[in-house]
Formats: sequence, structure tokens, C-alpha cells
Amino acid sequence: MNIEIEREEDGRWIAEVPNLPGVMAYGQSKEEAVAMVKALALRVLADRLEHGEEIPELRGVFAVPV
Repeated sequence: MNIEIEREEDGRWIAEVPNLPGVMAYGQSKEEAVAMVKALALRVLADRLEHGEEIPELRGVFAVPV
């Protein structure tokens, strides 16, 4: 998953995962924003898995033999 990073006019950094709508986080530094958006993305993915939603990005990660 790609993370897009941008610096706001007020000096804060914003990081976003475009493939996961609404997953964005602010940080005082670039590193803080990236760390926060990664944590949020993992929480969103875990929630989707728990509710039985398919996550195309993980299709190739887990393989269950038939």
C-alpha cells in the first residue's frame, strides 16, 4: 500500500493511504505522520478482516490449501 505525504501550510505533516478511504493522520514530523497512518491502516484492515470483508491487498499474502 502506498502512503502519500504532504506538508501543510501550518508546518504539520499529513500522511494518507489512498487505497483506504479516510485513512489519514497528522504529525509534527514526517516520521510521526507516517507511523500514525501505518497504525491506523492496520487497525482498519484488522476491523475489515474481523467483519468478513475481503481485502484485495492481502489476497496474495495468505494462502489456504484446498
